[in-house]
Amino acid sequence: MSRLAAVFCMTLLVAVPALADVTFKKQTLSERFVAEGCDMADFDKDGHADITAGNTIWHGPDFSRQTEFTPPADNPSGPTQTPYDPTKGYSDYFLAYAYDFTGDSWPDILVYGLPGEAAHVFVNPQGKPGPWEKHAIFDVADGESPDLADMNGDGRPELLVHSRGQLGFAEIDWKEPLAQARFRPVTPKSPENDKKYFRYTHGYGAGDVNGDGRPDLLTKDGWFEQPADISKDTIWPFHPGPFGPPDAPRGGAHMEAYDVNGDGRADVVTSYDGHGYGLGWFEQNADGTFTERRIMGSKPEDHPQGVAFSQLHALRLVDMNGDGLRDIVTGKRRWAHGINGDVEPNAPPVLYWFELVRDGKGGATFVAHKIDDDSGVGTQVTVGHLDADGKPDVIVANKRGVFAFFQQTAR
Repeated sequence: MSRLAAVFCMTLLVAVPALADVTFKKQTLSERFVAEGCDMADFDKDGHADITAGNTIWHGPDFSRQTEFTPPADNPSGPTQTPYDPTKGYSDYFLAYAYDFTGDSWPDILVYGLPGEAAHVFVNPQGKPGPWEKHAIFDVADGESPDLADMNGDGRPELLVHSRGQLGFAEIDWKEPLAQARFRPVTPKSPENDKKYFRYTHGYGAGDVNGDGRPDLLTKDGWFEQPADISKDTIWPFHPGPFGPPDAPRGGAHMEAYDVNGDGRADVVTSYDGHGYGLGWFEQNADGTFTERRIMGSKPEDHPQGVAFSQLHALRLVDMNGDGLRDIVTGKRRWAHGINGDVEPNAPPVLYWFELVRDGKGGATFVAHKIDDDSGVGTQVTVGHLDADGKPDVIVANKRGVFAFFQQTAR
């Protein structure tokens, strides 16, 4: 029997005033559906951050100039992007991550396509014109929330994906970074797991849950503890959560481990259902059990500020206001299953950040701040620095378009 058991105790914390009046300026880069994920980096090394979504790069600082890093697959309506029908179907660009895979100091682009398809790295040509070389570095990247995370402690990222019915991650050989990554399974192969961990499984993440300095794997059902030695493939011990209520069995999006209330123990932050409702954190108790602290439910009365929205299909923890605490950035995915799919598909596609406020007595609450109500998230939300003011900015790409939000807060 695992030393952890789940304890569900619904707690509604009282909101307190925000610590900073954070505001944002919105810039619309495109109103076409080109991707559901995006990232930022100085791709042309001119000293300004650029934004990539779909097959396009918008070049900073004003993002008016666009270039393609790979040709569009089928583009009947223009030469600069691959548009998709936002009322049905999906894009070939589910998520995007910028990273220097080749070690030449020029950021490359990792693209996760539809779940179950290959993950590709597009190699930056160092300012030379023409398409970027495309390399399939992993053949079956399952899951709806793949990521990049350092799982083996070498200071470089692995592909945080599961594959062919097994949870795990794909380890890159940095002597040959564009070769096929090696999948490191942490769960056994079985018919039951084939059904449980399939290509569209929701909710995945990594973080050090038990404080041993090694990142563990997070799922909606619980967490898998990383052993001290992972030089050989081995099954990781499982500790049940679950990290979500029984009425939200599908799981949410990206999951993170973070000490929310400052008691020295890592808690788990997650959305509950990427196509439904729910946002919360699960407080780790001294005995290793977890207590649910729900932030937002399905109705306005479930939240002290009356905030409620569905389809939280992307989530990040970032210190948005400079107080040293990590806040939640999330929103409503635009038309995840079309104009008539899921719950409230045509409600405003909102984008929010939830400010973490600790009470100094072991309690914590998240204060909701709306960033926008006409954009939302896709399968990814990205926070970084688009300008030189040192304040976190936000970018999203989804079926509504591609948008950048510049933080304007004076501090």
